[in-house]
Amino acid sequence: MKTYIYMVRHGDSPKRGNERTRSLTEKGKLDAQRITEVLKDEGINTVISSPFTRSILTVEPLAKQLGQDVIVFEDLKERIFSAEDERLSDKELFPLLKKSFSDPNFTLMGGESNTDCQNRAIKVLKGLLHTYQGQKVVVGTHGAVMALMMSYFDSKYDLDFLLHTSKPDIYRMEFNHQELVDVKRKWEFS
Repeated sequence: MKTYIYMVRHGDSPKRGNERTRSLTEKGKLDAQRITEVLKDEGINTVISSPFTRSILTVEPLAKQLGQDVIVFEDLKERIFSAEDERLSDKELFPLLKKSFSDPNFTLMGGESNTDCQNRAIKVLKGLLHTYQGQKVVVGTHGAVMALMMSYFDSKYDLDFLLHTSKPDIYRMEFNHQELVDVKRKWEFS
């Protein structure tokens, strides 16, 4: 029985601010509408998201189009890089990502490792595959946690993959029970 998980990486968000509450830029809001256009005829059954505002706002227009509410799972949040709640600059983040993907157990004080992040997110994803077996589920997500969930099933979804994704982005993962059988990118806008 085929189950489809649509990983929807959030749209463009302000470069400063609280990790949990950063919203979307005007471009991010426009792209959220485009995501709705791309996915509205896919036969989506359920819309789920990380608890972070930018992820919810990215998939919320689709949920509204479908007459649904977004279901939020705390453990789908982005990887916690440090104890600080503020967004790290790209200059600070890239070396951390590079080290984290070469050493999955690397962590900063107060943060979590790639291994810890992957374990918490995969637990949710496996639950979704069980609960929504045979259905199509959108998951509003973030770059690092998305790559870690995808790499659990196929190691080619690594740092290089992450660095070549866009904001937003959409990947349709096709599963046969808990086995990943195919991934197709569904986002074509720049």
